[in-house]
Amino acid sequence: MTKQASPYAAAQGTRSVTLSTQSWVGAQANVAVAKYLLEHELGYRVDTVQVDEVPAWDALSQGRVDALLEDWGHPEQQQRYVEDKKTIVSGGGLGVTGHIGWFVPTYFAKQHPDVTDWKNLDKYAAQLRSGESGGKGQLLDGSPSYVTNDTALVKNLKLDYKVVFAGSEAAQITQIKQFAKEKKPFLTYWYSPQWLFTKVPMTEVKLPPHKEGCDADPDKVACAYPHTPLEKFLNAGFARKGGDAAAFLKKFRWTTEQQNEVALMIADQKLSPDEAAEKWVKANKPTWQSWLP
Repeated sequence: MTKQASPYAAAQGTRSVTLSTQSWVGAQANVAVAKYLLEHELGYRVDTVQVDEVPAWDALSQGRVDALLEDWGHPEQQQRYVEDKKTIVSGGGLGVTGHIGWFVPTYFAKQHPDVTDWKNLDKYAAQLRSGESGGKGQLLDGSPSYVTNDTALVKNLKLDYKVVFAGSEAAQITQIKQFAKEKKPFLTYWYSPQWLFTKVPMTEVKLPPHKEGCDADPDKVACAYPHTPLEKFLNAGFARKGGDAAAFLKKFRWTTEQQNEVALMIADQKLSPDEAAEKWVKANKPTWQSWLP
């Protein structure tokens, strides 16, 4: 955990909630809006803790955080904590479907339509080299902590590429924007929903189709990423005893477009998460009123 939990998180008699927030801006948008409404409509004190994807499950199980609002699929943790230990329960769907894939800029796809089939990627490896890719084509990834099969995919599909990590979503966005500004070709791991598509149009590269179980062995995966309905999870004790806050978080459900609207305010318009949430909440009362217990 990169920040300590709030001293109020377990204070007796305090109406408080601790939310896990991940480093990508879509997840920050969820938390910002939930936090604003919990504080201003329901009178809670809300603390947020930034935790990587897998450690977030451990923190949730231990009650160090009360809720995780955007999970992209962690079957191992789900089996351990939801099915076996029963320390975590599903909080229902977020309303957003997530999809990870490999993308090239649309301006490059228009010039070279066959690049959108993975079988033709090696043909363009020389154009996609970088100083970090060691003579191979570069596949740009974000943070090593994100859900990614890319190293195995490159190996198992026998592609002349190397995965290069930018280090974070923000660093990856900076690099993509720079490539786009110079109209350079690039191949990147990316995901939707994500506001950057409105600024830099990208076209997905078709990988071998995803079939149930094709990614069960992380070392042998040779298929595309699935389309994943994103889910919320709550600490089991909080789900039982969390009162209005737990009831509200279970009802919290919005669309990809709504999440992107808030994410764009934070990442592109440089509003703070609280400012973006306030702006969105004031303009969308009919949507969030139905979330209140």
